[in-house]
Amino acid sequence: MEYSDEEEQGSSPASALESESECPPLMAPPPPQPLAPPSQRPLLLNPAYARCKSVIHDELRSFRVFLQWCALDHSTRAGRAASYAAFLALALLVPAAVSVSLRADAALSPASASAITFNRVAQVPVTGLAAISFATLAVFFRRFGGLRQLLFLDGALRDDTTYVRRGYARELDRAFRLLAALLLPSLCVEAAHKAVFFFCTVRVDPPAALGVVLPPLLPPWRVPWRAVALVATVASWVYRTGVFLLVCVLFRLTCELQILRFEGIHHMFDVEARAAAAEIFAEHRRIRKQLLATSHRYRVFIICCLVTITVSQLGALLVVLSSGDAKSFSNTGDLLVGLAVQLSGFFMCLFGAARITHRAQRMVSIASQWHMSMVAAMHHGKSSPDSTSASDVDASRVSGSSAAVSQAEPGGAFSYKSRQALVTYLRHNGGGITLFGFTLDRGLLHTIFVFEMTLVLWILSKVVVLQ
Repeated sequence: MEYSDEEEQGSSPASALESESECPPLMAPPPPQPLAPPSQRPLLLNPAYARCKSVIHDELRSFRVFLQWCALDHSTRAGRAASYAAFLALALLVPAAVSVSLRADAALSPASASAITFNRVAQVPVTGLAAISFATLAVFFRRFGGLRQLLFLDGALRDDTTYVRRGYARELDRAFRLLAALLLPSLCVEAAHKAVFFFCTVRVDPPAALGVVLPPLLPPWRVPWRAVALVATVASWVYRTGVFLLVCVLFRLTCELQILRFEGIHHMFDVEARAAAAEIFAEHRRIRKQLLATSHRYRVFIICCLVTITVSQLGALLVVLSSGDAKSFSNTGDLLVGLAVQLSGFFMCLFGAARITHRAQRMVSIASQWHMSMVAAMHHGKSSPDSTSASDVDASRVSGSSAAVSQAEPGGAFSYKSRQALVTYLRHNGGGITLFGFTLDRGLLHTIFVFEMTLVLWILSKVVVLQ
């Protein structure tokens, strides 16, 4: 329950003594002062802002816990050192040690040699994407300091509308659930494949370096090297895949939060028709600045992931097609799981960027309809019926709200030149996420798809010619 400043002061003991000394004994105490309107209350006492900040803090706590469990917490020097040590151990040393420990055994499986080859080929893109993602996170935490600065949530709550603030917690919770939905099913499939791979397909021998240190402690033939390799490989895979998917989810979450801000501008056009063109311009320029910063932060990550996935998957396709052994889940499962996870994360980034780009380009159409409806309402004095449902088209909603405002205020609250200047500004600043000047929209996605399909067909033709 909220109280005004006068009520809070009146409830203190000192104020009670003063009121008793000032008022006569027979005089009744003064009536309580009415509550101050929300617009005149201090910002820290406004429940809307306090509630929104606490919800976002609670939701970001899930990401912070995930960062701590994955040894990606760079908030302290000890955490930073542990993060680099975990990356060297789980992303580099463990895959290399397991790869050199694998031995082909024809008695277990006739495709044992090809399974080892496929396994080593599958480790390259997973490690490469993990290195790119880890470097991206390290740069982010060193420059921006934390998740709130990375997601543009530091101080942005005061500038966002109530409509936008209500969607923050929902998008944050949805992003964390998406990360779990991508990681957990692929983990189950990868663990099942590794169990079949280590116990039914290949033989695991300790490296030569461990053979000198281990015998004084425990005979090598009594060590369950297959179980050790299974646990180490699964832990390494979870770490590398989790780092890559985390960066992809953070990029998608950034795009979704910016889409909420664009929907807030649409809400200003639709409902808050009293908002001046200058307010809409200031809000769009703030979002435009954040989109430019997002493009600069993630452009190297997106391009490096595109090159790594393209080269690794085309190379894996060439190796698999050139092999004469039978293909099964035991020898090619690594390639299938890696391909599914990598494409899922990368497509999530591309689709999120394309969605926010087209949402930004749609602003020109909404502003033009709004401008035209206001001009028609002022010149002809005709009022259009209000919108009946939220599923109506944007033109009918904008015309209905604008006509209602113009009917209530015949003089008009907007200047024709300011609205025309706003439409011109939106027409020349309608881009979203860019990659070194190229707008990441559906047209660029179609170009990438055609390029990748051309490379696949070229490799298939080479394999047919070689066979």
